[in-house]
Amino acid sequence: MPKGILHHVEIYVSDLKDTIEFWGWFLEGLGYVPYQEWENGRSWKLDDTYIVFVQAEDRFLDVPYHRCRVGLNHLAFQASSRQHVDEVTKKLLEKEVNILYWDKHPFAGGNDHYAVYFEDPDRIKVELVAPK
Repeated sequence: MPKGILHHVEIYVSDLKDTIEFWGWFLEGLGYVPYQEWENGRSWKLDDTYIVFVQAEDRFLDVPYHRCRVGLNHLAFQASSRQHVDEVTKKLLEKEVNILYWDKHPFAGGNDHYAVYFEDPDRIKVELVAPK
């Protein structure tokens, strides 16, 4: 195993059911497979890296997530092509997911950066970017 490869990311969420519904189709569409499942959590794995979502305890739900506070800003995933970005964008629209920077889509990251930016149920920003 190469040193420095990301092993896993664990994210606490406000509503595990909504999170599973949102992330399941997206991650599985990227090739992730369901990995772990327990009462308060779920994970998906791609090769040796996995993403974990855990239900936050009620006592920690009083301050909602905001990507501009200290901590995670966004998660960016590699798409297979520009067509892949377009297909996911269409699914996001069908699912009525909030797409960010729509006025600049698909070049919100610059003229050489073809991507779609959107929010998960907790408003965590997600990016799907096509290869150059």
